[in-house]
Amino acid sequence: MMNNVQQLILGEFSRRIDERYRLSLPGEFLELFRPPEGDCILAKERPGCLSLWEKTSWQSKLNDRVELIRQRIKLGDLEQKMPQLQIFGRLLSTRHRPVQLAGKGRLLLPEGFREFLGVEPGKEVMIVGAAVCLEIWHPTKWINYVEQRIPSFRKLLNTLSH
Repeated sequence: MMNNVQQLILGEFSRRIDERYRLSLPGEFLELFRPPEGDCILAKERPGCLSLWEKTSWQSKLNDRVELIRQRIKLGDLEQKMPQLQIFGRLLSTRHRPVQLAGKGRLLLPEGFREFLGVEPGKEVMIVGAAVCLEIWHPTKWINYVEQRIPSFRKLLNTLSH
């Protein structure tokens, strides 16, 4: 999906998390976001926001970057950056996780990701198309994010389209 974006994944939908921490993705998104065999990566983006990616393209990009870091470690380039390397390792260990989309686009939010999202069963979340992936937002965090970013939308559009 990330390497060959043909259609942007756009839209905003409200969904409820059930008592087992599952939610159903909107059908409109499932037309654009169809990972092979339902294999996805769920990632912690920012407090109150998770992103859902197609697994193969996510893993490919991550592997390339991690391999560059491994090479720099072998060369001794990162000896002076050990604290940053440890931070990177901690975040990499907890930032993302493989997940499976079940039939009809149902997603189970894993433990650790539930707390990061900050939404309890029975509560609503916002499912947002972020062009190349889907995002799951705590409603208040989503409103705050949009309020902060909407004033610069025209400038961003001009930057990306020129």
